[in-house]
Amino acid sequence: MFKVQELREIIKLVDGSSIDEFVYEHDGAKLKLKKNNGVVTEVVTPKIETTPVVQQTAPAPVAVEPVVETTKVEEVKAEEKAAPVNVDQSSLHKITSPMVGTFYQAPSPDQPPYVKVGDKVGEETIVCIVEAMKLFNEIEAEIKGEIVEVLVKDGQLVEYGQPLFLVKPE
Repeated sequence: MFKVQELREIIKLVDGSSIDEFVYEHDGAKLKLKKNNGVVTEVVTPKIETTPVVQQTAPAPVAVEPVVETTKVEEVKAEEKAAPVNVDQSSLHKITSPMVGTFYQAPSPDQPPYVKVGDKVGEETIVCIVEAMKLFNEIEAEIKGEIVEVLVKDGQLVEYGQPLFLVKPE
């Protein structure tokens, strides 16, 4: 059976991606998530055993908490749309996310961000971390220039190919 934290993480990743339906089966348990007008619906089928004693003690599927989590993600997306971008983006390079995950500006909460607006970066300068499935992936600038704008907030879910930074090339 799935743990609540695992369900929350899967729901966050599915909600932050462009897929509409996700199905996962393992050892007779099945998890199916569908997006429905911005709402994630969850159906969990517990593993079926041949002994009745195990069936009686199997925990009930948890569906309430992940739906609440989805609402928080939708609120973050609404905040993103409200923030206007005042920079001419035609001459700027976009550093994009190479994967779906959670964006972090710093190596840990008590340390300063890797880069901020106005910082000069090189091709191998680490600009952020994208966490996916408990793996923390360092993202490099891959271009020489100056950070003009940070497009996402710390802790925000990002999709594959989503712009993270705008860089004015040198």
